[in-house]
Amino acid sequence: MEDCIVVGAGPAGLTAAIYLARFHLSIRLFDCGTSRAALIPCTHNHAGFPEGISGKALLARMLAQAENYGARRELAGVTGIERTDDGFVVSVEGRQFRARSVLIASGVVNNRPDGIDDALHARALREGVLRYCPICDGYEVTDQCVAVIGTGERGTREALFLRGYTADLTLIAPEGAHQLDPQDTAQLDAAGIARADGPCGGYAIEDGRLAFDTAQGRLAFDSVYPALGTQVRSELAARAGAKTSSDGCLVVDPHQRTNIPGLFAAGDVVKGLDQISHAMGDGGVAATAIRNYLAELKPLRRR
Repeated sequence: MEDCIVVGAGPAGLTAAIYLARFHLSIRLFDCGTSRAALIPCTHNHAGFPEGISGKALLARMLAQAENYGARRELAGVTGIERTDDGFVVSVEGRQFRARSVLIASGVVNNRPDGIDDALHARALREGVLRYCPICDGYEVTDQCVAVIGTGERGTREALFLRGYTADLTLIAPEGAHQLDPQDTAQLDAAGIARADGPCGGYAIEDGRLAFDTAQGRLAFDSVYPALGTQVRSELAARAGAKTSSDGCLVVDPHQRTNIPGLFAAGDVVKGLDQISHAMGDGGVAATAIRNYLAELKPLRRR
């Protein structure tokens, strides 16, 4: 019986693991190996790294710190969570583990543009011609030729945000004609944001730019931001009875507690802000709440 099982080894899960291990609790961390943070070539807005740090390097440092205090990480995907009288049973690829508490830090998955294979996607991210978080790296595209793939309210919102970094901006519909209401159209026109209809396809890196076909012909950009939404990985907790919001995020209180006693959640699975610092803050809050929850079940006293 573990004190806590942490599902997910991104910034939220690893921060929680560091805290929990330093609370002298027995924890097990399951990592399916698909943290979005690992896709970041170099983040420049994470405090403490003035020269920037890659997502993989940051996660490796955090894991080493957690393991230094006794946390155990296993590369495996969790397939089920079941509430029991004394805690939880967590199913992991045919095996079962028991824990008094569980932290869901499984994050979200970005919806990719159709037609980009894995190898090109990885290369485009690495070279900075494809990006997903304008809050994180809008600064890096200052005064460049930038496209947003999206339409409707989401696409308009992302394009308007990026307009603060560059005047050379085009909003491209992923499929067919744009679906814009009059207010969206007026805002885009006022900001001087060009528009092109889809469909988008034929992606390739050409002369250091990401190029692809549109209804207006083949276009190329210094950097492209897909604004296609995300898939929230909340299904495990939802199947266990945890409440979710209309967009699929797990509903928690200010201490990261779900409606199920002993089940906590942190990071983008709660609110997809795409920010490492926010996920880490959630992880610290959740870990402290878990420690206090366990102390209520049984006093935590050092022998």
